[in-house]
Amino acid sequence: MERIRRVAVAYYENLPEEKKRYARFIFDEMDKNRDGQIDLDEYVEYLKKHNNTIFTDPSMFRALDKDGDGSLDFEESITLYYILQSGRALFCDCCHTFLADVYFSCFQCFCLHESASTYDLCCDCYGGKKFNHHDDAIFWDNCTLLSKSRSLALGAPIENRRNVLEKIGTIADFTGMVVSGAVFASSFGCSIM
Repeated sequence: MERIRRVAVAYYENLPEEKKRYARFIFDEMDKNRDGQIDLDEYVEYLKKHNNTIFTDPSMFRALDKDGDGSLDFEESITLYYILQSGRALFCDCCHTFLADVYFSCFQCFCLHESASTYDLCCDCYGGKKFNHHDDAIFWDNCTLLSKSRSLALGAPIENRRNVLEKIGTIADFTGMVVSGAVFASSFGCSIM
């Protein structure tokens, strides 16, 4: 979770002021008793109210609670804000754990299928071969997948490059592969802000 926490802080620091105010608004909306902290009950109530029940498991709350004091302060809530805004809500298709670090995706499901769904695995399930997927599946970690996707786009004929990049941007949005301020966001009009 530490890696995603660092990404969330960098993401927040580069947000326009309007989006930073919105992050504070969400925090204040969660903090029902106005004590400057979000406890587990406030957290769960807010997520249920906004149909984000996938995050209501207490283990997710504990993962967000960096200092382990049983509540989230504003700085800790930035990670949740980032996850909700970016679509980075990815879970292993085998064991259903939150994918907070490097994970593996089926290349065919990621790049070649028209559907928005992908097949993503945590390192434990992939490394331990604890999954059942199609026989010819090729898995790449999320960093390699993004890099290879860019290579494919740049290798496309110039007249097709924009279409390829838009498709990769859409796929990246669906899989939570967020690169704020990088290739997709700055050069090709795809943004999570």
